[in-house]
Amino acid sequence: MAVERSAGRPGSPAGEAVPLASLRYIAAYPVDLRVQVQRLIDDAALGRHLLKRYPLVHDVRSDRALYQYVDRLKQDHLRGTDRIDKVLFDSKIHLVHQALGLHTSRARVQGSRLKGSREIRIASLFRVAPLEFLRMIFVHELAHLRVREHDKAFYQLCLHMEPTYHQLEFDVRLYLTHLDLGGDRVWGETQSDALSK
Repeated sequence: MAVERSAGRPGSPAGEAVPLASLRYIAAYPVDLRVQVQRLIDDAALGRHLLKRYPLVHDVRSDRALYQYVDRLKQDHLRGTDRIDKVLFDSKIHLVHQALGLHTSRARVQGSRLKGSREIRIASLFRVAPLEFLRMIFVHELAHLRVREHDKAFYQLCLHMEPTYHQLEFDVRLYLTHLDLGGDRVWGETQSDALSK
């Protein structure tokens, strides 16, 4: 069963239904789509569905590699925008800000001049995840360099940078729903992560 976005408790005992209203990450989507997701949750298949759809994880593990990845993405699509000074994984971002990524601009006085800096932080949950999820989050954060509000122009820019943006956003929301309902991380640690400990 493919759950496609139109233009659980994974591992929970079958029969233990989760009310549609409690699916907070996909609450704004149409009811028929939420019913499909509910079936996956009831069958304890949401995690398997995501793993089947995205079998590979990215190899961007360090903050330096993350910066290089975002810089390449920015150079491909947003050359004329301000420089990004820092990009990093942040273990507190999901808990404190209820966000996947965070774009901040800071201004500070340096002598007689005002110096600005821009940072992008991403929830460390995505250190081990599909590259498509990482790309969707950074496309979103980079789009904020040009458009601050989540309006039509913002989403058009996201689609320009990533044509499957809406489907990826929906799948990230499915993954968050999976975790919210007590499911294990679908991709877990990679072999190289386990060996480095």
